[in-house]
Amino acid sequence: MQALGVNYEERRTGRALGVDYGQKRIGLALSDASGLLARPWKVIARSGNASQVAGALAAEVAALEASDGAVTVVVIGYPRRLSGEANEQTRSVQKVSDRLKELLPIAVVLQDERLSSHEAEELLARSERDWRKRKQQLDAMSAAVILQDYLDTAGARRAGSRFEDEDT
Repeated sequence: MQALGVNYEERRTGRALGVDYGQKRIGLALSDASGLLARPWKVIARSGNASQVAGALAAEVAALEASDGAVTVVVIGYPRRLSGEANEQTRSVQKVSDRLKELLPIAVVLQDERLSSHEAEELLARSERDWRKRKQQLDAMSAAVILQDYLDTAGARRAGSRFEDEDT
């Protein structure tokens, strides 16, 4: 998976918010302050149009900044078919992303989310036997998978650029 149109070298270290935008619910995940590890945070109900959803997400970012410190990037799962083609959800996510970029003074990036729900289900199945509890946690865990993919890719690119600097 990869983030679309991201300059990883410009990303500041800090907390990141991961978003799994679903039909009924929106899963949220947070990184640690170092920007290395993602964890599921919470699930919010999805209601309203793209502008209203973006407003709700911007409010979550503002609340986080007031209580936990700066959020430096919002990473939104970008839905695609396995073939890479857009699906019915892709356009909705793009609208939310575009509106969020207007509302927030921080980076908003799209991260390929193919197979993230499947990976989240597998992770939850290992730690939670009760399927009802797994279902409640799935969206936030999917957001954590999306965010961790982004953080891993960003970390690898930063490490690669450090090695290139040392070679010169």
